[in-house]
Amino acid sequence: MRWDSRQLEALAAVITEGSFEAAAHALHVTPSAVSQRVRALENAAGSVLVQRTRPVAPTEPGRTLLRLARQVELLGAEAGRELGPRDAEPEDDDAPRPVTVPLAVNADSLATWVLPALTRVEGVCFDLYRDDQDRTVDLLPAGAVMAAITSQRAPVQGCTSTFLGVTRYRPAATRAVVERWFPDGPTVEALGRAPMLVFNRADDLQDAWLRDRAAAAGAAVPSPPRHHVPSTPEYVDAIRRGLGWGMWGPLPGPGARFGMLAGGPGDAGADVVLLDRDAVVDVPIYLQQWKLRSGVLDRVADALRGEARRALPQS
Repeated sequence: MRWDSRQLEALAAVITEGSFEAAAHALHVTPSAVSQRVRALENAAGSVLVQRTRPVAPTEPGRTLLRLARQVELLGAEAGRELGPRDAEPEDDDAPRPVTVPLAVNADSLATWVLPALTRVEGVCFDLYRDDQDRTVDLLPAGAVMAAITSQRAPVQGCTSTFLGVTRYRPAATRAVVERWFPDGPTVEALGRAPMLVFNRADDLQDAWLRDRAAAAGAAVPSPPRHHVPSTPEYVDAIRRGLGWGMWGPLPGPGARFGMLAGGPGDAGADVVLLDRDAVVDVPIYLQQWKLRSGVLDRVADALRGEARRALPQS
């Protein structure tokens, strides 16, 4: 079966932008033209490809063709680069444009080491999707992204998986919080009373440590009051301001230092201290990407791997 590239482009734009009107604006055509192209593609596929919701959502056949659309766009852009420059005015719609690589990344990586890596990749625009490190991988089979930074080691179908490093966290709080809530140390009883900081409702780092503490003490798992702070810089700031205790990190490897984490546990004169000097929570992270022979994806992967080796503990 042959697929029309403009119809695939319209499908990808509709799903990416969330509506037919926004897709039309991105493609510089009318909404009617976008609707006609998507409808023609649905006729060719013999299936409904998008649910006309707000925002629109792909059906299962739509996700299959979305992956194809992404691949056609990527390989087409690479072919254009290999053919070399052409005589085209800057305003010419057919002039070569940077290829867009959709990438799923967890918030802590995005806030610390990912952006320095991406700045080293020229001629590429990035469409970043932020999600929990356990869920970024779900965007790969859906066709929404071409690569994902994830805690899942096992490659999803059609992808490769490469170890990047370890995101390392340690339970910490201000001295004032420790003096108020943990005068006898981080006992299970005290941890059940002290306010706890979590990133969002998918964040299990703190609770995993609590479960381990409770199991070691032969006690019930505590359920402390909690603050939800879904932004890495603000999460770190909330610990500094004494809102509660939380997992401080990701801690940098020997080749990098994340500015927002300066003044934390181990820094001279820091007001933030460790709850338990022996407690370390390590979360290995991986780069999963489509199995697609692509120079662009290879350059992105090389940049991410190189920066991860400098920025993250490797064991």
